[in-house]
Amino acid sequence: MRKPGPSSLFFRYLFANKWLVAAISIVTVLRLSFVGAMGLMPQDAYYFFYGQHLALSYFDHPPAIAYTLRIFTDVLGRHAWVIKLADTLVTIGTLLAFYRLATFFLSRHRAWNAGLLLYSTLMVTLLSLVSTPDVPLMLWWSISLIALYKALFEGSRAAWVWTGIAMGLAFDSKYTGIFLPAGAVLFLLLSARYRRYLWSPWLLLAIAFFLLTISPVVIWNVDNQFASFRFQSSGRVGGMELHPLDFLGVIGHQAAVLIPVLLGALFYYLYKAFGRYRRRGWRVPVKQLFLLCFFLPSFLGFMVISPIYWVKLNWMMPGYITGIIWVSAWMGMKYIRWQWAVSVAVHMALAVEIIFYPVPIHSDDTMIGWEGLGKAAREIRRQYPNDFIFSADDYKTSAMLNFYLPELVYSRNVIGEPALQFDYIGTDLRRLEGRNAIFINSLTDVADDKDEQAFVKELQPYFSDVAPLPPIIVKLHGRVVRKFLVYRCFDYQPPLQPARE
Repeated sequence: MRKPGPSSLFFRYLFANKWLVAAISIVTVLRLSFVGAMGLMPQDAYYFFYGQHLALSYFDHPPAIAYTLRIFTDVLGRHAWVIKLADTLVTIGTLLAFYRLATFFLSRHRAWNAGLLLYSTLMVTLLSLVSTPDVPLMLWWSISLIALYKALFEGSRAAWVWTGIAMGLAFDSKYTGIFLPAGAVLFLLLSARYRRYLWSPWLLLAIAFFLLTISPVVIWNVDNQFASFRFQSSGRVGGMELHPLDFLGVIGHQAAVLIPVLLGALFYYLYKAFGRYRRRGWRVPVKQLFLLCFFLPSFLGFMVISPIYWVKLNWMMPGYITGIIWVSAWMGMKYIRWQWAVSVAVHMALAVEIIFYPVPIHSDDTMIGWEGLGKAAREIRRQYPNDFIFSADDYKTSAMLNFYLPELVYSRNVIGEPALQFDYIGTDLRRLEGRNAIFINSLTDVADDKDEQAFVKELQPYFSDVAPLPPIIVKLHGRVVRKFLVYRCFDYQPPLQPARE
């Protein structure tokens, strides 16, 4: 008897789980509406800025997200919704690749359950709406595992080539892509049946194509004194301090990313599996071992370091690809329904925040107010056409202004401080000597500008005078939601030597 196909399974879900289908429809409609309704995030603008200065790689991250945004905006135009659409389409590709991967380990019914679990998460919403290196990373991570599965379990020799290329493209998306070859080696070491591949020419072939694929990133680093590698390795290690309660913070934001039902299931079934595997003398079924080798190193590894280093909410995301497939072998429909109930509530709350902004975000990591900044900045540009414009936060305000203005907006390298990718676009600050400038400073709290006013003293060594202009005030529904301080700075004198990380 022929097994039901994906479309048949979908209609079975449709009629047997009408409430679940309604929940899926609500979340899908909300996600699609967010593409047009949600404003640009600073990350969107920063990686768009990457793409406007094409290079083999970049200071913070490899180039995949930059190339993706450059292609979409060149074809469809320089609009916020185009950037969101790019993220959404790539994430749809990830969902399709995930389902294909799940069918290798689960029945079609269970693979659908796995797809439902992944699709319910806030993680998918973030990936489809905020441009980060994780967007292409998740796609190539999933494709890499499909290729590696075919190479190992189906004996496809050509799949070794695609494994190397796909893992290379994952690394070209984000440096955490290195967990893929590391996971592959870990699996081969632990699996008696497949350990022979450690000495096979096919693994060497995959490594060769991996190295070839990542060569642009390596070349860029060699040409720039390994700046990016240093920033993401020794630069990160330097921030370690003991904060035991940060572990609870990581649990909290991972519960938000996955939805608490799914995170709780992962911990519960890992606990159960630990006891089961221990009783069996640590003999783990080979396909479960494969899934765990690409899940546990990142999941448990980042949990372990969280008391001494703040783990960001997106760092564990790739591991959840196989983690969700693994846990789907046991999670029943009852818990999937609970997962979706919470997911609908979370996405409805997100919709209220995007539309009405009832909870102010005291950070520049928000979608609120940036378009208003762009409109005001264009008016300031008309008033002072010969002044250059700069900001001096980490990258956010400068990146946003670069998106909304048809000119280069400078960052804090203007005042001799490291400026991330702004230091690597070939800017010659000496060409600005003697010119006047407009400095725009974002307030993270519209009711408190004390610290930002004090920051103006940092400008004085580089200008003969600094004079305040009327601030930029952005309102939503009649309420002040963002405020930007504006200063006119006279007779710029660049630093003697530009600063870099």
